[in-house]
Amino acid sequence: MGGSMKLYGVPFSQPVRAVMWLLLNKQSPFEMVLINPGSSGDNGSRHPDYLAKNPGATIPCIEEPDGFSLGEAHAIMCYLCNKNGWTDMYPDDPKQRGLIDWYLNYHHRNVRDASGLVAPRIRKDLNIPQAAQDAARANLTRALEALETGWLAKRKFLAGDTVTIADMAAYVEIGQLQPEFTNLYDFSAFPLVQAWLDNMHQVPGHDDVHIVLANLGDISQEAPEMDTIRNANKQALGRIKERLAEFE
Repeated sequence: MGGSMKLYGVPFSQPVRAVMWLLLNKQSPFEMVLINPGSSGDNGSRHPDYLAKNPGATIPCIEEPDGFSLGEAHAIMCYLCNKNGWTDMYPDDPKQRGLIDWYLNYHHRNVRDASGLVAPRIRKDLNIPQAAQDAARANLTRALEALETGWLAKRKFLAGDTVTIADMAAYVEIGQLQPEFTNLYDFSAFPLVQAWLDNMHQVPGHDDVHIVLANLGDISQEAPEMDTIRNANKQALGRIKERLAEFE
């Protein structure tokens, strides 16, 4: 895959999963390069070589064979759709695209806080204050209320009757909290959100991208060991490589 686009990150990362899902859904070849977020080591997001590609030191980041690099999951997904003509996922129609962009801009300080429920259990070393955890849960609940009474009250998916990159971006955050994964949130108060979650399960690539969470399992009562997290990432990477081999 020497001529393929590279995707830097780890399967456990929510934004990385969104980009992987789009690529697998479209059966578009790429090379997965593992990058340890926050590390300055050889394969870390703060190593000088990686910072030359993505000065923000975040994952994901892509690198094209010609050396062009791009960070931030939403920017990457929009770019890939524009480049490859994936207008089903990011339509040309200005109003439809506007609805998608609306959600993608809303996402960061709202739905993204779903990961604020996961991080304290995965990264005990960060000593995330309880107040910050409570704030993340409150922000997420308000966001789910907005989805329930707004976006999903009018449409099957966030921007219409079909899946777009807005749904993938939202699901990797919200969906990770379901009982079959980390089991960190009760969605019973949000029936439309629950129906949307169920519909997203049927989107091609869902199971491949979320095997990391299926292997990690319920963490609501006990935080997983780091070896468990590492093994889940390795198993997920193995599944991704199997799927990529099918595209060759």
